[in-house]
Amino acid sequence: MRKLVQAPRLLLGLVLVAGCALPCAQAQDVSGRFEIRSARATLKDGVYFLDGRAEYRLPSAAREALASGVPLTIALDIELIRKRRFLPDATEAELQQTYELRYHAVSQRYIVANLNSGDRLTFATLFSALNYLGRLADLPLIDAGLLQPGNYEVGIKASLDTGDFPGPLRLLTFWRSDWELESEWYRWPLQKE
Repeated sequence: MRKLVQAPRLLLGLVLVAGCALPCAQAQDVSGRFEIRSARATLKDGVYFLDGRAEYRLPSAAREALASGVPLTIALDIELIRKRRFLPDATEAELQQTYELRYHAVSQRYIVANLNSGDRLTFATLFSALNYLGRLADLPLIDAGLLQPGNYEVGIKASLDTGDFPGPLRLLTFWRSDWELESEWYRWPLQKE
């Protein structure tokens, strides 16, 4: 008789553990994160090009807004700073590369538009669209002829731009911290000889 009573208790315990694990897994899925994983500048034909890797994880609220037809704008801020010994460092160049991510409900595809060049690509899944956005390849940085010989530092940062959202959604994003997606600056040295 005792074994029969313990079996339902064990089953009840497993159900409770599984029930608690599901909200915990969903809670981890709620938060988003932007992170620049790696970046470098290479010189090709007298121009420095930026290559790198970024990781974009959207919070559940942003994924829901995207599915409801709200386009998301992802901005890459890039800066080139000249390092000076006795004077304050000087900003030589500042660039912003922006992308728009939207969901097309009729075709059930995700569209990534480069707002700087006008190029557009479509993807079957959100994961593949974000993975594409995370691959930075041959992004023109600066003409090497514009730089004097010396030490420089390149920095890149990714952020979600909520400035173009409709009024009520913009107000909502102002009060909710899960919409404040911005990576840390990723910096590395560059030497011009």
